[in-house]
Amino acid sequence: MFGNFTRAQSPKNGNVVPLQPKGMTPPPAAPAAPREPSPEDTAHKQNLELKSRLHDMLLDRMNLAVIDKIQPGELKQEVAALVSEELAKDGPSMSSDAFKKLIDELIDEVLGLGPLEPLLADPTISDILVNGHRDVFVERGGMLEVTSTRFRDEKHLLRIIDKIVSRVGRRIDESNPWVDARLADGSRVNAIIRPCAIDGPSMSIRKFSASPLTMDKLVGHGALSGAAAEFLQAIVAGRMNILISGGTGSGKTTMLNAMSASIGKTERIVTIEDAAELQLQQRHVVRLETKTPTPSGGGAVDQRDLLKNALRMRPDRIIVGEVRGAETFDMLQAMNTGHDGSMTTVHANTARDAIGRVEQMVTMIGIDFPLSAIRSQIASGLNFVVQLNRLADGQRKVMSISEITGLEGDIITMQDIFCFRKNGKTDDGKVLGEFVATGIRPACWDKLIAAGCQLSPESFIHRSN
Repeated sequence: MFGNFTRAQSPKNGNVVPLQPKGMTPPPAAPAAPREPSPEDTAHKQNLELKSRLHDMLLDRMNLAVIDKIQPGELKQEVAALVSEELAKDGPSMSSDAFKKLIDELIDEVLGLGPLEPLLADPTISDILVNGHRDVFVERGGMLEVTSTRFRDEKHLLRIIDKIVSRVGRRIDESNPWVDARLADGSRVNAIIRPCAIDGPSMSIRKFSASPLTMDKLVGHGALSGAAAEFLQAIVAGRMNILISGGTGSGKTTMLNAMSASIGKTERIVTIEDAAELQLQQRHVVRLETKTPTPSGGGAVDQRDLLKNALRMRPDRIIVGEVRGAETFDMLQAMNTGHDGSMTTVHANTARDAIGRVEQMVTMIGIDFPLSAIRSQIASGLNFVVQLNRLADGQRKVMSISEITGLEGDIITMQDIFCFRKNGKTDDGKVLGEFVATGIRPACWDKLIAAGCQLSPESFIHRSN
């Protein structure tokens, strides 16, 4: 180093490179030549352009007002005839299999959700994640993978998003750039567009299976043990108030659906959700859903409004899909005033964190309640916290079933009845562990027995392997 200059050696041949003053940015390198599109890219682009042209043709020539009344076979024949006529003019020649696939994709565009339809029909996929019109990912077995699915352009993706949200009476535009919605089968949809989505529209779809997961199926999948499942069924039948806690995608709503199957057939249930996705099997269910504001900014109905109204509907149980704010206070009030057996979910990493979040959300009503009063309401209103986590290998597990036993001073006391204990990993990264009873018999034992729940004391004996 000499003065304010440095001498550098070329990493390849050791020749001296030109001196550069300290702090001076070297001249920019010549821009790289643009990458030549591969034959696959070119073919894919041509295919998208062909489908776009044919789709526009179908929209012009078909009577969309009566299209829902046409039988699927007849509709397929009509679309095939129109496409054959169009391709005969200047379209490419294609095999019968390629032509059949093209017809199916065009019908999906006209009637369904376009490129998403094959993913929605695949029972192995649990989540569909759209990151702009070029990148679509799916989740299988708890792990993400990229797909070859593409949208033609940003406008095409926006049209699919608008089709989804308009079916449930919601809207998405620059003044309201994100929305929660649902599909006809109950699958949950979240979409966000520009200007909030910098790289273009993004959408996530949490799929729900046509046959809801039962408690027996969850045991079969290893989500919890048989003894833990029997205990959960007992506390639901025994009208305990339950908070289901977990992170995003940990299976909270799935567990809520499975547990709700133990509710008596004669009980009146009122469900409250932002986007209706609960799949309760009972007949006497009233489903309520929030409403977004109108374009003028009025007419919004939130979960707290629905909760207040639900209390006037003579419910035996109230189920809130997820508490996120001030409605938590009203939920606790309902649990403390005769609506035993109510349930809800909350985002939290542990059972203790879930209680802390409930405390924080109660304060959102804007009234300066003493912390001791809030904790007293929680301790008397809630009976159990069921904690779920999604592990590193994608498995969804019940990590603990914790009973709230009361207050000691200003501290809410809890005890674990069952828990999942990790004990290592396999070579391929699968988390190993076992469900164990902690050896503690629940404090509500007498109430459960009085309610007619059949529980064996041996289920709560701790057995270490």
